Amino acid sequence: MFHSRKDTVYVVLAGIFITNAVVAELIGGKLIDVGPAVMSIGILPWPVVFVSTDLINEYFGEKGVRKLSIITACLIAYTFIVLFFAMKIPSTGISTVTSAQFNAVFGQSQLIIVGSITAFLISQLIDVSIFHFFKRKTGHKMIWLRSTGSTVISQLFDSFIVLGIAFWVPGIMDTQTFFLSAMTGYSVKLAIAVLMTPMIYLGHNLIDKYIAKDGK
Repeated sequence: MFHSRKDTVYVVLAGIFITNAVVAELIGGKLIDVGPAVMSIGILPWPVVFVSTDLINEYFGEKGVRKLSIITACLIAYTFIVLFFAMKIPSTGISTVTSAQFNAVFGQSQLIIVGSITAFLISQLIDVSIFHFFKRKTGHKMIWLRSTGSTVISQLFDSFIVLGIAFWVPGIMDTQTFFLSAMTGYSVKLAIAVLMTPMIYLGHNLIDKYIAKDGK
């Protein structure tokens, strides 16, 4: 481990990826109004997940992303297990956070947890497949196509799966609200993916310069 600068790049990108994915799940229970639709605030860390996913895809291939996605899904599940036991332990009288407040924030329903993990895994596996399909077609050219194209397709599945399992299946959302909210969330993610494209090129440039020093 850490025999080369490329090893360090993978560890740093993996840390960024895992941190933002877990944070997105932790804050995902809060819904906000976006026009006539509702959307999870958990979308906030996803631009960083998009960038780190594409960079890991680029430099470490399909296996690098697939393994990291599975590890991250397991860590998300572990996080919710820890929170489950934390909610069972009552707070002391001098605690500034009461048990009710703590449970209200972190006590997401099991369907939200299942929906989040399922959507995350499926969207990541679709993302890596689409990314490398475009890469095989374009080689080292058109980075924007494989980065944005893979996100456009994978996040369509993510948006519908998580809301479908967490809110539509149990009847919390009717079908019209479900489709409107899913398309709103997807549109926001799509806009973010396009706006973050320059960050992909910046990341490529910085990493190329960093790992090039290995050969000196």
